[in-house]
Amino acid sequence: MEQFERYGYPALALLVLLEGLGIPTPAVTAVVAASALAAHGQLSLPAVVAVTLAAAVLGDNLGYLLGRRAGRPAVLRFGRRIGLTEARLERAERFMATRGRNIIVAARFVDGLRQTNGIIAGATALPWRQYAPRDAAGGVLWTALWVTIGAVAGNNIDNLRRYQLWVLGAAAVLGLGLLVRHLVRRRRHTAG
Repeated sequence: MEQFERYGYPALALLVLLEGLGIPTPAVTAVVAASALAAHGQLSLPAVVAVTLAAAVLGDNLGYLLGRRAGRPAVLRFGRRIGLTEARLERAERFMATRGRNIIVAARFVDGLRQTNGIIAGATALPWRQYAPRDAAGGVLWTALWVTIGAVAGNNIDNLRRYQLWVLGAAAVLGLGLLVRHLVRRRRHTAG
């Protein structure tokens, strides 16, 4: 929060933009923090929305351009640092070619995919006219979700402090339930 009080919109833009270039940053945290500050009047909420959306779409499109220009060999060479191996890139290419174009919208919400979806789309030669509108739609939805969460949290920070143990307990129970469900499904899948 301290960085946003000092650097505000440029810090928000930089963190979100760099994430679209494949550099892991705390972009979601930055959007939520900036939105919470906007809820308290320290930043403008419409400006937070505009900066977030513009940086998200620009970052992904720069990532797309990077993947398109650098190509598959460069993506594989540098992608290994973030777990993007040849086998994973081949799976991504097959998926993208058959039914994956619409995953671009959902990729915005999946950590790892959010950082690499533009680079992968560019490296797999997905036409930009197919990529850009889907990326923009994902950017709009992603921005709306995290700005709303941040603004609501900012407006209810006193309530969150008062009920933090209950909220943390509920989150822990929910997380544990999801983990158990995942493990049960995984066990059934490997057994069957």
